[in-house]
Amino acid sequence: MANLKEIKKRISSVKNTQQITNAMKMVSAAKLRRAQEAVVAARPYANKMREVLSSIAERDIETTHPLLHQRGKENALVLLITADRGLCGGFNSSIAKAGAQFAVGKTHAYNNYTLRIVGKKGNDLLKRHAELTIDKVYENITASVSYATASLLGQEVVSDYAEGKFDAVYIIYNQFHSAINQEVTIKQLLPIVPESKEDEQFVADYIYEPSCEKVLHSILPKYIEVQIFGALLESVASEHGARMSSMDSATKNASEMIDKLTLQYNRARQAAITKELMEIVSGAESIK
Repeated sequence: MANLKEIKKRISSVKNTQQITNAMKMVSAAKLRRAQEAVVAARPYANKMREVLSSIAERDIETTHPLLHQRGKENALVLLITADRGLCGGFNSSIAKAGAQFAVGKTHAYNNYTLRIVGKKGNDLLKRHAELTIDKVYENITASVSYATASLLGQEVVSDYAEGKFDAVYIIYNQFHSAINQEVTIKQLLPIVPESKEDEQFVADYIYEPSCEKVLHSILPKYIEVQIFGALLESVASEHGARMSSMDSATKNASEMIDKLTLQYNRARQAAITKELMEIVSGAESIK
């Protein structure tokens, strides 16, 4: 049995760890509240953009815009959104696993898959996979997500697609539902396939100024930027939720470990006292 000093040292160590995990839980809870508000605020705009594209699709407008053009099955780009920090349960590993399965399994039957990873942890998990091709890694942008950052990512993706480097672009991220529920989501960004409204019987005719082509030229790249921005916000909220849940579990586990160590300490102390008493009694008996 471990001596009293060792057990007391372990109890002190676990208590210090518990204070850290509890503090991290409180910080993540505060950040989650702000991140959740940002997600809720961004969703209506993203939904309206989707409705506009669907409305345009209902009018069967002929256009040669490159973002709507269906291509072959040669090269696909996968934008993978992870975190720069760990200690958030299976948040990063689930995204990395989904990205690896998507690329290695050749989902949608493309010949080549290229990964662009947002977040240091995603790169750490996937860089050793010989079958995966990682194009770029973006670090330290999830700590403070802004539309300007999402816009730069969107412009880069749109430019590469327009130049013909890729035939399709997909995005993989954790969609936020609650602090304990985050869902791995895979979406096709390019080519843009607007949702059609089959139940809509009447389709109004619009007059476009200056022209339909210029309206689409403005809306379609903006749509990609909004989708990436929304995915970043969803991922950040999911990260804080996952970290809060993970730190809460760690804090509870530390409490259970402290209770077990305290019980072990009391038993060891009682055994030591009993041993000393027996030695005193034995010594007294030997003197008689």
